[in-house]
Amino acid sequence: MSRYSQAKEIYAELGVETEKAIKALKDVTISVHCWQGDDVGGFDNKEALSGGIQTTGNYMGKATTPKQLMQDLDKAFSLIPGRKKLNLHASYAIVEDGENISRDKIEPKHFKAWVDYAKKRNMGIDFNPTFFAHPMVRDNLTLSSPNEEVRKYWIEHGKACVKISEYFANETGIPCVMNIWIPDGYKDIPADRMGPRARFKDSLDQILSIPYDKEKVYVTLESKVFGIGLESYTVGSSEFCLSYSDYKGITPLMDNGHYHPTEVVSDKISSLLLFNKKIALHITRPVRWDSDHVVLLDDETKEIAKEIVRNDALDRVFIATDYFDASINRIAAWIMGVRNVQKALLFALLQPNDKLKALQDNNELTQLMILSEELKTAPMGDVWQEFLNREDIVENYIEEVKKYEKEVLVNR
Repeated sequence: MSRYSQAKEIYAELGVETEKAIKALKDVTISVHCWQGDDVGGFDNKEALSGGIQTTGNYMGKATTPKQLMQDLDKAFSLIPGRKKLNLHASYAIVEDGENISRDKIEPKHFKAWVDYAKKRNMGIDFNPTFFAHPMVRDNLTLSSPNEEVRKYWIEHGKACVKISEYFANETGIPCVMNIWIPDGYKDIPADRMGPRARFKDSLDQILSIPYDKEKVYVTLESKVFGIGLESYTVGSSEFCLSYSDYKGITPLMDNGHYHPTEVVSDKISSLLLFNKKIALHITRPVRWDSDHVVLLDDETKEIAKEIVRNDALDRVFIATDYFDASINRIAAWIMGVRNVQKALLFALLQPNDKLKALQDNNELTQLMILSEELKTAPMGDVWQEFLNREDIVENYIEEVKKYEKEVLVNR
């Protein structure tokens, strides 16, 4: 008997159908962030990273051109099972040699190469305006700036990104999630907390005043606790972003690195699902702060996945990855992080959720704890291996990554 057959029997005794879990996992789309491949550099501007974003390390082979980044994405995608989407930042606009394009003037044509790339691979594209690492970020402020020239610049950037997002959806036939996040805030205690948030609200109102198809473009708003240089006050706080999302009828997005160290996103998912048709997640791994480490199969990642699955919300949650590590092989970082999100989802799909809920509702808390602990050592790995086999993806990808490093990365 194969290991998968044995695992199938073990899970069946727990009331779990492994075939159903594999089928469900196969249908989950993960939006994979492009910025792991080039350390969040982008192609439209050579400004150093700023706005609470920092990448560390100098591992060989960073992508420095669109062609190299696409090549690296292809390698990573070839070793990641399941459905994928491409997640772009506006800073990855591709311009002609010598062309100097301002972010408030970007157009769909600057992303045609990305659309061609996605269409050939039968995947959709998600999008993010880039409100950081740019000369028009003045005093760590963009959409909340008291400088009307600065604020107007970034409002126009946001409007341009809505149009580009709709272009992506029309071209690929797959809805585009467009996520707004700003780095605005102050290092020390501000004298005025209301003013910047009032300006941010007005800026968002102006961006969203342009018409767009809400069945094709899902605008999301992402909050944050703080960033480097913004330790005392962040304009786009959780309370602001959740309130604005509700006020405007857009989709709230939670990044699990954007909260206090003891605050977890997994506990928030059920609340947001009660009041929102859709929600969005950026899955990362904070280490004491929003440090965007490669996602591991850790407790919080598994809890996030369990909340999605047990609330029957796989079709209501937009799942994306968001991290950047330049200290290790970037291709491996992509593969490892995305696979761990998928493993967490499989772990959640292999839970007898109805049985666990019944134990809780009947106050059988001892049995609930015992069963929950037993499930941690159930043979999920054998089901994962079966999923990889059916996707024709190797389990041990390190040799593939090393070969690519030797043949491609070291020559850059």
